[in-house]
Amino acid sequence: MTAVLHPAPPQRPTPTAHRAEPSPSWFRTRRTGLALTILLAATAVLYLWNLTASGYANTFYAAAAQAGSQNWKAWFFGSLDTSNFITVDKPPASLWVMGLSGRIFGFSSASLLVPQALMGVGSVALVYAAVKRVATPAAGLVAGAVLAATPAAALMFKFDNPDALLVLLMTLAGYFVIRAMCTAVGRRAAMWVALAGVALGFAFLTKMLQGLMVLPAFGAAYLTAGQVRLRTRLFYLVIGAASVVISAGWWVLAVWLWPADSRPYIGGSTNNSVMDLVLGYNGLGRLFGNTGGGMSGGSSGMAGGSAGSSFGGSAGLDRLFGSEMGIQISWLIPVALIALVFGLLARGRAPRTDLLRASLILWGGWFLATGLIFSYMSGTIHPYYTVALAPAVAGMIGVGGYALWLVRARWIGRCGLAAMMLAAGIWSWVLLHRNAEWLPMLKWILLAGNVVGAILVLVGAKGRFRKLAVAGLIIGSLAGITGSASYAIATAATAHGGSIPTAGPTGAVSDSGMGGGGGMGGDQGQGDGEALPNSDDASRNPMASVPGTSSGSESTSELTAMLVNAGTTWSAATNGSQSAATYELASDTAVMAIGGWSSDPAPTLDQFIEYVADGEIHYYIASGQGGSPKDGQGGDSTSSAIQEWVEANFSSTTVGNSTIYDLSGYVG
Repeated sequence: MTAVLHPAPPQRPTPTAHRAEPSPSWFRTRRTGLALTILLAATAVLYLWNLTASGYANTFYAAAAQAGSQNWKAWFFGSLDTSNFITVDKPPASLWVMGLSGRIFGFSSASLLVPQALMGVGSVALVYAAVKRVATPAAGLVAGAVLAATPAAALMFKFDNPDALLVLLMTLAGYFVIRAMCTAVGRRAAMWVALAGVALGFAFLTKMLQGLMVLPAFGAAYLTAGQVRLRTRLFYLVIGAASVVISAGWWVLAVWLWPADSRPYIGGSTNNSVMDLVLGYNGLGRLFGNTGGGMSGGSSGMAGGSAGSSFGGSAGLDRLFGSEMGIQISWLIPVALIALVFGLLARGRAPRTDLLRASLILWGGWFLATGLIFSYMSGTIHPYYTVALAPAVAGMIGVGGYALWLVRARWIGRCGLAAMMLAAGIWSWVLLHRNAEWLPMLKWILLAGNVVGAILVLVGAKGRFRKLAVAGLIIGSLAGITGSASYAIATAATAHGGSIPTAGPTGAVSDSGMGGGGGMGGDQGQGDGEALPNSDDASRNPMASVPGTSSGSESTSELTAMLVNAGTTWSAATNGSQSAATYELASDTAVMAIGGWSSDPAPTLDQFIEYVADGEIHYYIASGQGGSPKDGQGGDSTSSAIQEWVEANFSSTTVGNSTIYDLSGYVG
């Protein structure tokens, strides 16, 4: 038996007394943490800077948030006023956040809008975390920067519409699905799927069916790449679906069980029920045209998506690239689609559980499902809806770009990366050229930068030129995102009000373009608390958009004083939620919105007479915005009958340019 002796290993030198050098991994961690901090800080500055310049932004939702900050029932139902006559035309989840903020910090422009901006920072952090988990921190930073620099995001994360919370919740759900795909332990994977369902359930309570458009993509991604066997994956998806139903359905059930005579009317519905709102005004009506609510054929300007830029442009594949939608979301859509296609090809032979491919399915499915619906829906659509696509675009670019970088030694990787850069440069040139007087040299600089980046990536993947590929990637990435970022900064620097905010610098929007379609055509129908574009002044002077009070501060203060001293359940009644909201914000009193936002059948004439006889309404303010019977904005016979009854039974007085009726003392 022979023994084999091994020489003793050499002795390591005794470490000296000075501090050891940090390991490369420590450096990378610190560097990544610093980069993420810079990204989130920059996002916070972009979304928070000069935030209160927009005042109350959309006064419709601001009035409901004000009511919720003062009255718990109004908070729970999303009522427009503290006396709980009618709700807004959406479920209340976004109002819960703003109402709680107002209750804690006092209602103001800051308490209204700061939570929205923080939701934007949170969405950027979630996109980073989701992409980093399947790729690298650098890919996550790119994805987060793409989201932060999207003009639609810079618009809606500084505004009080529900879309900010909607994006945060959908992104959170996507992150949970990715965590589930990364988890091999069965019960823990089930937990992540269930949490994704909860997030989507609350997305439903934010903007109803729009929050569920990502469900097919999320389900397909987990079914494809979940690390447990097929039967278990299907069972976990059932758990996720049940979580959606429970987290969304509890509020719907509570409203259904609550006696109708002790809660507000459900705004936007025809029969005072949430399910009518789900399936009609906020459901099938959005997809196939006007359904539900009190809105009639007067909104012909929107039918078939035939209106101008304010209503999204003509239906078709080019709608997302049109006048207003194009500048809000389309800057990097061509890049994202190239990243999706080439990224999937690059991962073609990877195992079933490949996380890069699964992540591309998740983000790509999100984009394709939502984008196709937005492109072809015939009901009310506005350009700012497209903020729901921003996380998907960011995820596709981050993950797809990383998948191509991994195979940069092959032609598919180099060509894919170069094509992404060239697409960014060319489409940025097109969008910037539409507003040719704004920074006219920028489009040429960005196009040149992207061309240089593409060339360096193509020639620098091998041998001694390998560092050129890194330089090309950096140059192309910076040039590719700068066009979108420039419009995002211009958007963030501008105060926005009214109910159809627009992105970009002055002159960026026209009523034509690839997705244009001419003028408004017919009545300018409403939806989503959407007023006419000329109502923007309401945000800076809460009474500015009130009919007849924009002529001077004297008439405004006189009318406000009358409402403050009314001493009744509702200080006044007026036609439509938009006018009622501005009166409420100025006077901090409850104002009855006859017909709600969309000419809802509330109240009936008999109910209104009963309110007046009981001394619950002090004044009636003639006309109004949103449901007015005489202003061509979708009024109905009920509100017309109420105004005719008031005119026949009470004497009018003029306050400034407003016609006011004192309803007190009525005996029938």
